[in-house]
Amino acid sequence: MREDLLFAGVEALTEATTAGNLSARELTEACLDRISETDHHLHAFTNVMRDRALAEADARDKDIIDGVEPGPLHGLPVAVKEEVDVAGEVTTFGGRGNSTPAVRDAEVVRRLRAAGAVVLGKTAMPEFGQWPFTESATHGITRNPWDTDRSTGGSSGGTAAAVAAGMVPVGIGGDGGGSIRIPAAVCGLFGLKPHRGRVSTDPHQHLWWALGTVGPLTRSVVDSALVYDVVHGALPGDRFRAQDPATSFVEAVRAPARTLRIAWSARPVTLGVRPHPEHVEAVRATAALLADLGHHVEEVDPGYPDPTSAFVPQFFAGVASEARTVEHPQRLERRTRETLRLGRWVRPGVVEWAMRQGEKVAERANRVFERHDLLLTPTIAHRPPHAGVLDGVGTLRAAALSTPMIAYTALWNVTGNPAASVPAGFGSDGLPLAVQLVGRGHDETTILAVAAQLERARPWAGRRPVLP
Repeated sequence: MREDLLFAGVEALTEATTAGNLSARELTEACLDRISETDHHLHAFTNVMRDRALAEADARDKDIIDGVEPGPLHGLPVAVKEEVDVAGEVTTFGGRGNSTPAVRDAEVVRRLRAAGAVVLGKTAMPEFGQWPFTESATHGITRNPWDTDRSTGGSSGGTAAAVAAGMVPVGIGGDGGGSIRIPAAVCGLFGLKPHRGRVSTDPHQHLWWALGTVGPLTRSVVDSALVYDVVHGALPGDRFRAQDPATSFVEAVRAPARTLRIAWSARPVTLGVRPHPEHVEAVRATAALLADLGHHVEEVDPGYPDPTSAFVPQFFAGVASEARTVEHPQRLERRTRETLRLGRWVRPGVVEWAMRQGEKVAERANRVFERHDLLLTPTIAHRPPHAGVLDGVGTLRAAALSTPMIAYTALWNVTGNPAASVPAGFGSDGLPLAVQLVGRGHDETTILAVAAQLERARPWAGRRPVLP
């Protein structure tokens, strides 16, 4: 019964806590117990805030007793990626460079708490989120719940492992080159990278300049929509701002299906990368399913532009801008210091030039949406690698190893388009398969609607990882 509770999902759990059928403390204790039992296998959490979480849960239960109107995420335990500020906790960015706790919550955390959520702890990431593998000198290797010899992907791999293993129903990640979608694909979750500026990056003006966004990883589409309805919206201090959605994200998930024009392609953006045959077949099978569901589906050549000139300077500048904020730069990992040396050529003028290049890339990349509503692709090129990918390697080798992981995702960080990784069954190795849905600018709602159709036609939440 407890495992059914842990895998029930955001919608079911908040219905239970709001109705009084389940207390926030009971749910929080169940998640904390699950962390104690399983996280020594996975290393998803870097900091579990047990006492604070229980006190917060008690406060949520008192609100119900006092007749306070419960929020849409009442009593829901959440995990937060290390790069996001949680008041009273050190924002480590995955390393040891900081030692002073944050004074206040980041805006996304403030909104989660205002909606009734309970913050359980912080989750692992590679230092400054540089790599699509969740490994660091400080916190070690975060392992995949489906096979602990394999990587979780990254950089939001700690969040993905926590959600996939049933430690929390939802976790907050960030995506600067695929860092929500890649671990979602590897761990069998739904992960939507929202349009640039959809969710505030406060207290920072930006996350890796024009590349980065913040958002949840969940086990279902509606769970993601519920969280986005709570956290979306920019602040005056944010450099980027998305257009207001035409409808709520939950309404988009539940709206009647409409016929769409969907393009598909297994061609990677990055030249020289060959997708795994099972990933190509997952795209083909999903395209066939979408056609069966009534959509107009066709294979296309998207004519991808090369995003390198826009992506690379912003990558280096993003790492450098975060590194400048840490208190103890001498504690940064050797590989991170190498990244900073290699990126010294990226001056402020170069960053602005790179963002202008990104606008040109976006103009070309978005031509596929002149005739189509969505683009279907693989999420990653290769199968999930064995854990320990980054052991003993420097920045250039790490970048080469990362290329197959970001070959389909990073372009859409450059353009700003929303894109989601959607579960697509399991491979012959027993690990999850996934496909990517990319939408027009500012149009998360169409992605959510079609992802929900796929989820109903091909349910993916039934299988659960079995930990050692």
